[in-house]
Amino acid sequence: MKLIRWGAADQEKIGVIVNDTWYDTSAFGGDYNEQFFNDNGLERLAEFVKANEGKLTVIPAGTRLGSPIARPSKIVCIGLNYADHARETNAAIPTEPVIFMKASTSMVGPFDNVVIPKNSVKTDWEVELAVVIGKKASYVEEADALDYVAGYALHNDVSEREFQLERNGTWDKGKGCDTFAPLGPFLATQDEISDVNNMRLWLTVNGQKMQDGNTSNFIFNVPFVVAYVSQFMTLLPGDVISTGTPAGVGLGFNPPVYLKDGDVIELGIDGLGTSKQQVKNYVKN
Repeated sequence: MKLIRWGAADQEKIGVIVNDTWYDTSAFGGDYNEQFFNDNGLERLAEFVKANEGKLTVIPAGTRLGSPIARPSKIVCIGLNYADHARETNAAIPTEPVIFMKASTSMVGPFDNVVIPKNSVKTDWEVELAVVIGKKASYVEEADALDYVAGYALHNDVSEREFQLERNGTWDKGKGCDTFAPLGPFLATQDEISDVNNMRLWLTVNGQKMQDGNTSNFIFNVPFVVAYVSQFMTLLPGDVISTGTPAGVGLGFNPPVYLKDGDVIELGIDGLGTSKQQVKNYVKN
């Protein structure tokens, strides 16, 4: 299945995509959140959709999409998980996954604006594969790791490099700003993806190709990452693990290239659709 959430920000309803048509499933009840995944929601939703075939309301064209999942308990990110990206940033190739966090409040819809934070001069882009956890995971074995995965989504791990690298402390302060986690357009369940460790991912800025990679070049693949993270924290249903970005980020250019007001970011992953964000300067509300 492909799950979507649609409608005004903070008022999203739930839906599914069937044969490229968007359908309203709000009559199913609830949201795509921790409770949904924990209560066998994917199987129950599939049964609901099948039972209501031909009866579901089509969502009008042009409707805003939100993040395909409700705000999770946490967004865990893996840094430097492609060797070419590590090299372009002059970082050592990790011998274990690098873990950092994004604030859950950074999550927005796939076509929402990315807002350059107040006092930012180095806001950057990163196309990534996001893994959504389907059931509580703690001390998981790598061989069993995919049993804990609900599905996958496209993620733009927007990053402020000065905040991240030059302001002391951890990377988190440059990763969790508002609008820094556009997710979607949809969550694809595992059966939709033939090989999660062989998916092309790409990103353009103003139509210019910046990133063009493949998850086959992971240093640490999806099962390893899920198992590894679960050794250090309990992963709850609906939690997100973002798996790293290939080469081509703004930081890696000489001189570096960063986002500015009016720029347009487009990105995609095979099987997970595309998203598009316009960049806006921060304006005090």
